[in-house]
Order: sequence, then C-alpha cells, then structure tokens
Amino acid sequence: MVKMEIPDPGRKLLPLGPAAFYILFALAEGEKHGYAIMKEAETVSSGQFTMGPGTLYTTIRRLLELGLIEEASTSSDSERRRRCYRLSGSGSEVFEAELNRMESLVRSAQRRKLVLRDGH
Repeated sequence: MVKMEIPDPGRKLLPLGPAAFYILFALAEGEKHGYAIMKEAETVSSGQFTMGPGTLYTTIRRLLELGLIEEASTSSDSERRRRCYRLSGSGSEVFEAELNRMESLVRSAQRRKLVLRDGH
C-alpha cells in the first residue's frame, strides 16, 4: 500500500470527525450548498448522522480556513444568496486518505474477526 503525503493542515484533521467527513463526502460528488450538504450527510449515513446548521457552518468555516473546501462561484442572483462549496485539491487528498484509513481499519477488523472465530 502506498502511503499518501497529506498537506499539513489536513494532517491535523485525521482522523476526520463525523461532521468534517460527511461534508467532504457530500462535496466529493460536486459542489453543494449548506442545506444540500446536511441532507446528503443524513442520506449517506442512512439517518444515523444528522447535523444542524450550527455544526454545519462551524465545520464549513474550519474547512475553508484549512483550505480543504472553497466557495464555488455562482451564476444566478438566487444562487448568490446561497453559498455553494466544493472540495479543493488538498480536500480531495485528505478525503481520499481518510477513506483509505477507514478501509484499512475495516480490513484489519475483518481479519481479526476471522482469527477470533477460529479460536486463535
């Protein structure tokens, strides 16, 4: 497995907290506004994770400061009132690194479960 080089601001976030993870997850598909991010987090987690506006916008502000997401330019007047966000290059790298970390944990847990089932 190749170890990824994570940008310094992103390294501080790993492992990602649930709000940061779901925001990056939602934005991995493309730019979205805040309400769409909240709904996507709820959908992706099968309703097990919900975040209110306070958590959402506090986390968005933090991810913006870290350069992991950025505001997307909007074309229409109605969209200008609604801020849209997208992943930055480093945000994509951090999100991918977090997914790799999670996959590694799942593989380890599956191996351990197999060993425990065998009685070793």
